[in-house]
Amino acid sequence: MPGRDETRRRTDSGIEVRPVYRAADLRGWDPEQKLGDPGHYPYTRGIHPEMYRRRLWTMRQYAGFGTAESTNERFKFLLEHGQTGLSCAFDLPTQMGFDSDHPRAEGEVGKVGVAIDSLADMRLLLAGLPLDEVTTSMTINATAAILLLLYELVGEEQGVRGEQLGGTIQNDILKEYVARGTYIYPPRQSMRLVVDTFAYCRDNLPNWNTISISGYHIREAGSTAVQEVAFTLADGIAYVEAALGAGLVVDELAPRLSFFFNAHNNLFEEVAKFRAARRMWARIMTERFGAKDERSKVLRFHTQTGGSTLTAQQPENNIVRVTVQALAAALGGTQSLHTNGFDEALGLPTTRAAKLALRTQQVIGYESGVADTADPLGGSYYLESLTDDIERCALEYLERIDELGGAVAAIESGFLQEEIESAAYAYAKAVDDGEKVVVGVNRFVDDDAELADVFPVDEELQRAQVARVARVRAERDRHAVDAALADVAAAARGSQNLLVPMKEALRRMATLGEVSDVLRAQWGVYHPGG
Repeated sequence: MPGRDETRRRTDSGIEVRPVYRAADLRGWDPEQKLGDPGHYPYTRGIHPEMYRRRLWTMRQYAGFGTAESTNERFKFLLEHGQTGLSCAFDLPTQMGFDSDHPRAEGEVGKVGVAIDSLADMRLLLAGLPLDEVTTSMTINATAAILLLLYELVGEEQGVRGEQLGGTIQNDILKEYVARGTYIYPPRQSMRLVVDTFAYCRDNLPNWNTISISGYHIREAGSTAVQEVAFTLADGIAYVEAALGAGLVVDELAPRLSFFFNAHNNLFEEVAKFRAARRMWARIMTERFGAKDERSKVLRFHTQTGGSTLTAQQPENNIVRVTVQALAAALGGTQSLHTNGFDEALGLPTTRAAKLALRTQQVIGYESGVADTADPLGGSYYLESLTDDIERCALEYLERIDELGGAVAAIESGFLQEEIESAAYAYAKAVDDGEKVVVGVNRFVDDDAELADVFPVDEELQRAQVARVARVRAERDRHAVDAALADVAAAARGSQNLLVPMKEALRRMATLGEVSDVLRAQWGVYHPGG
């Protein structure tokens, strides 16, 4: 095999893999003390005693494109085919706090997610959906509070009380500065908005997961599995510290935290990664923050298969990749799972690809046997050694981040970004040199392979969305909106919880862009290195 050293094998994180593992490799390792049982501290083996024997993970397929109406149709299609939870993507203007008629939205409306400009759009997005029965995950960060409030307002219009609403907002702004880039305000002001959301949900939406601390995008940016664990937990520590500093109580806050991880192709490293993260978080919450409630110590996480692993070459190979990744997530004990469509390296997933991705989860859940017992790979000499190695390496990163002053300081200094960039470069070089095999890309290439069908883009979409925003502005009470936005500005300058005046402004039909502009005017816009 060209470029491969057959005498040494390493995981994607650089952990050396021995030819065979034996009990002696775990000398001094007490399995009962180290592992515990599923459903018990330190939760290495899973957060429930029987895991999937009683209930499978939530099959939460990601959807969101074009208009609110078209995404609503995809939601209903997926629910009809057995999906058990909703997950929504938003377009870049929505993520960045721009209305669809803003000059910077040109060419991006509805392209990578659904466009939501106001309460009118959220009504259409959620029309006919049982909000008191289905949980909804929203992949949104800088404008997460706005989308959550719009969701709550639609729930109220449908007669669904706040305590009946369940779901998750990603709301993880720190990883945006590290890996993804859809931030608006400076980090410390953004952290205030995150913490205000924690407090608001405690009082008004008690069953909502107020943040999904995301390693997914850190991994998509090129990190290793070890870095994904370390940097994600470092962000989690920063959020808890900020919330405690604002007067929240750890055992009120922590049970509503959730996490979001990636699943890549190295099956055993990915399973070990999930187990190590769970064990580390349980100890962090117990030893560092003094949590008493067992729910505070539990790392609950959603998994998405690795978008960056998908190839435009021979796209049907991605079906196999997604299956391996989904299997890793199930073996690792995920609470919910999204499986990517095989055609996503080419564009938004077609209906055929989306249904096949859901069927992949269903085959794993109902036919593979992985749900028959908790932690099926637990006790494997290799897996336990790998779990320990990932934990050790991730703890070394956490110690370094603490030395720098925590995650926010490490982001401001560029440390996390530089570590990810170095890992991404090393991986790309390994692929280019043939040391890392990517089937269909640098080996087993098929030059005459046919491309998959691509999701069609409606060029008229932006025009219609702009017209809808114009109608909203024309039909509302402009003076009432201006007064409500002035209250948002006053709250941003002071210490009032921002979500209270923001909700009133949105109720009066202020747009997402207008609310975001008020905060821009008060807080400024973040420019890396500036």
